[in-house]
Amino acid sequence: MITVHHLNESRSQRILWLLEELELPYEIQFYWRDAHRMAPAELQRVHPLGKSPVITDGGRAIAESGAIVDYIVRHYAHGRLCPDPASGDYDDYVHWLHYAEGSASLPFVILPIANSFGKMATPLRRRVDHELALNLGYINEHLRERDYLLGDTLTAADVQMSFVGELAVNFTDVSNLPNLAAWVARFQARPAYRAAIARGGPYGLARG
Repeated sequence: MITVHHLNESRSQRILWLLEELELPYEIQFYWRDAHRMAPAELQRVHPLGKSPVITDGGRAIAESGAIVDYIVRHYAHGRLCPDPASGDYDDYVHWLHYAEGSASLPFVILPIANSFGKMATPLRRRVDHELALNLGYINEHLRERDYLLGDTLTAADVQMSFVGELAVNFTDVSNLPNLAAWVARFQARPAYRAAIARGGPYGLARG
């Protein structure tokens, strides 16, 4: 059985959501951030990076959100939440899996660092603002006339990208990004999403 090594208020929440969407049995090992909002040292006993998410399954430890999503879908989804690998949609699906923790997440990582330096970081903040506008605008435009990233149906790409959307609606002005905001509201209303929060505990990026 899959065990999710779940750090509170972290990206591992989306792994719980994926498992709930697939209606798979799983266990949760809970970990809690320290006073500095860092992951506890105990996570290094699971994987050398000491970060979450990480899952264990059959004696293996798999780290990194994209790798975990891919592993679960390949081994347990039986064709669900993933396009046919022979289709063009699959290439788009892979793009979103990698984009989530590549270009899309980077501005959100740098933003609090830039803010902490105040006026000294003004040039960096301008670049961060540019990257945020570029990436969030790209996502918003892609979602025009789409309920989910690949069309009318949720895929694991939406699960992987969900953290980016949640950061956007919680820490940026999305008044000019209606498609992105509607997408976040749509997936957060899904029963499996709510079930994952019920099991995983408080999650500050969830609305409603």
